[in-house]
Amino acid sequence: MSTNAATLVRDGLWNNNVVFAQMLALCPTMAVTTSGANGLGMGLATTAVLLVSNVLVALIRGIVSEQARIPVFIVLIASLVTVVDMALNAWLHELYKVLGLFIALIVVNCAILGRAEAFASRNAVAAAFIDGLSMGIGFTLALVVIGLIREMLGSGTLFAQASQLLGANFAFLETRLHDRGGALLMILPPGAFAAMGFLLAGKRVLDERLAPAR
Repeated sequence: MSTNAATLVRDGLWNNNVVFAQMLALCPTMAVTTSGANGLGMGLATTAVLLVSNVLVALIRGIVSEQARIPVFIVLIASLVTVVDMALNAWLHELYKVLGLFIALIVVNCAILGRAEAFASRNAVAAAFIDGLSMGIGFTLALVVIGLIREMLGSGTLFAQASQLLGANFAFLETRLHDRGGALLMILPPGAFAAMGFLLAGKRVLDERLAPAR
């Protein structure tokens, strides 16, 4: 497995994207992407856990036995998620109320445990850091893109209520495209699957067109 920084970044953002390539973490992807702000909040929370867990797993990989590594990784991830959950409740309470149970479910996010087991436990801290950051940003971008598509088509807005959910510093993101409303279907579960399907198809077409150039 390559530990080249450029390769790790490309994998996290595009080639091995958590959502669009690995097809992991689809539960929060489908559930919280009713708006771009929700997707951004969930993505950033997951990125924080993924980044720190990767680094910590890489640090302890030499002292944890093969038999105990999975329970140790789960306890480590659960502890980090608890910290993130409490931090969101304290400083971003509106976002905490919107995301609800899905914050705690970061513990069972296959992407986080998967990267800990498949990459961080087998590589140095620097590579684990880059991998965790890249995978987290790629996951966040996927959630934001899906959320923006659903929000734009379903409500005619972009990053609605971002200042309430993420803090006053995010108020500049709030945009109203029109006042005519939108397609209710897009902010319901079927809209998430539709947006996901079109994005997956678009990525596949783009990959096929870029393949000869590579």
